[in-house]
Amino acid sequence: MEDSNHHSLQKLHCSVKNYDWGLPGPSFLVSDGGEESVTLKDWIFNNPDLLGDKVVQKWGSDLPFLFKVLSVGKALSIQAHPDKELARRLHKLHPDVYKDGNHKPEMALAMTDFEALCGFITLEELKDVIHNVPEVVNLVGDANADLVLQTSDQTDEEKVKPVLQAVFTHLMSASKEIVTEAVNRLINRLQLESEVRPLTEKELLVLRLENQYPSDIGVLAAFFLNHVKLNPGEALFLGANEPHAYLSGECIECMATSDNVVRAGLTPKYIDVPTLCSMLTYKQGIPEILQGVPMNPYVNKYIPPFEEFEIDHCTLPKGERVVFQAIPGPSIFLVTAGEGTMNTGSSEVYEITEGDVLFAPAYTEICVASESKLHLYRTGINSKFFEES
Repeated sequence: MEDSNHHSLQKLHCSVKNYDWGLPGPSFLVSDGGEESVTLKDWIFNNPDLLGDKVVQKWGSDLPFLFKVLSVGKALSIQAHPDKELARRLHKLHPDVYKDGNHKPEMALAMTDFEALCGFITLEELKDVIHNVPEVVNLVGDANADLVLQTSDQTDEEKVKPVLQAVFTHLMSASKEIVTEAVNRLINRLQLESEVRPLTEKELLVLRLENQYPSDIGVLAAFFLNHVKLNPGEALFLGANEPHAYLSGECIECMATSDNVVRAGLTPKYIDVPTLCSMLTYKQGIPEILQGVPMNPYVNKYIPPFEEFEIDHCTLPKGERVVFQAIPGPSIFLVTAGEGTMNTGSSEVYEITEGDVLFAPAYTEICVASESKLHLYRTGINSKFFEES
């Protein structure tokens, strides 16, 4: 379907949502007069060549990624995203809860100091929890606690996984009454102990979480997960079946196009503990933090280990220019600070300023120039996807 927009940029009007956690709102194309015309999804569906052949062959007439800015004021649920096989099964069994059959790997790129719980702590750290947090032992039972303490630190990680799974599943499956009582005991104990010793970072976090979600199992689950802190410009990627919860800060978030989330705590939403506990990989240790790879003096690229997306962060000092080379797939640009111009080698020049979002079709070279220091983020299909063909 021919369209005059095939090598021009398209400004988008995006939804702003204020909620604990929820569905992404649609993006609309903005016409020259500034009105919203058609949704980006419909426009792409009707003009698949905007995506480039290879993308359409792999993912059909739709963007394979979702791109958001998250401002996390309070912790967002402990959750994991299913892999493709599990997603298909869940979608078949509970289409009302799991609305599609896709996986949902995601990446969070910190814009400010950013905190998350992510992945399981090591066996050594878990032993410390068993020694120092009686409320957890109470909930998982002495037999499970002994199982952890008797597992040698030299044990192969594969053999540790069933132990971790047994203990975590027991914890997460406790009844509401037992959890409430355990959380209250924990909080009272920490408040008393804080008068005689400085609390650990994890204990302080637990107090904070309890303040946001009283009597929630997530408060105790936090002891099992790594407390990860990102500096601005650092990114965390989360594969399928990895537990995580974003705690505070602002980030650029990108993920595969799916709405599949299995939740288990720190949320008023539907909780599916058996699915969560059976799906997790139970990998241990701090997840990898991506620093990005410099592409030129102004652009840092973050490439996760999956095909659907990558993110570029561009910081352009006043009066500088940078070129984004034409690639065989679509891109979305988001301007987070400053002002300047973008053009595609045609005569049309687009004024850009903080808050602007633009869609660039496949095979479009883009030149960006800054009038004041400009920060922008670009999400596109993972470059490795195009290199492999």
